[in-house]
Amino acid sequence: MPVRTYRIGQIVPSSNTTMETEIPAMLLARQAIEPERFTFHSSRMRMKKVVKEELAQMDGESDRCAVELSDARVDVLGYACLVAIMAMGHGYHRVSAQRLQTHTAANGADAPVITSAGALIDGLKVIGAKRIAVVAPYMKPLTELVVDYIRHEGYEVADYIALEIPDNLDVGRHDPARLPEIVSRLNLEGVDAIVLSACVQMPSLSAVAQVEAITGKPVITAAIATTYAILKQLGLKRVVPGAGALLSGAY
Repeated sequence: MPVRTYRIGQIVPSSNTTMETEIPAMLLARQAIEPERFTFHSSRMRMKKVVKEELAQMDGESDRCAVELSDARVDVLGYACLVAIMAMGHGYHRVSAQRLQTHTAANGADAPVITSAGALIDGLKVIGAKRIAVVAPYMKPLTELVVDYIRHEGYEVADYIALEIPDNLDVGRHDPARLPEIVSRLNLEGVDAIVLSACVQMPSLSAVAQVEAITGKPVITAAIATTYAILKQLGLKRVVPGAGALLSGAY
């Protein structure tokens, strides 16, 4: 039988440099152990500063991006900005995904749409986490919006750290080697899981295994959760080597 190749569409902030590296890295690593193959296709929406006004304006461009990607007949679309979704109000990840899928369907290509925000919420449920700690690169007011959104979805956020990096390019330049030390500042008492990066722009994949080893707790990131959601949506085995508990094959 011929090996199936899946087209992965990504709706990406114009200044994002990580979504198109970490998610392909995970799916390409999976190719070493599973037969399926993947290609990656992006459409961009303008955003430079991670502030609420720019995020709302950017989100308005996601409709165009969904239509553009559906022209390529992608098999699934991932919306690659967690904070843009969460800054729009409680439960917005459901509204966004439904609206964007309406656009792909109207274009004759009814590709399912997932958001990194929804993927993170769902990923925490998959691993059975109820009490979590969060690392986010955003300024404190936006980080508090994200924490509030997660709490509204039924999780207890025991502690969080806002790295307060305003420029999205600088978020992408943040050294993941710093993350184990940053996590050491969190209060992890009674915590079920650590959200190592509540942002698909802040690199974290290379630090996941180390933080899991140091803390003894499952580690999830927005990018890992998005990859899990992509594989689930495609009906494929949710396993990626070296990508933490969620993609270990245990779930």
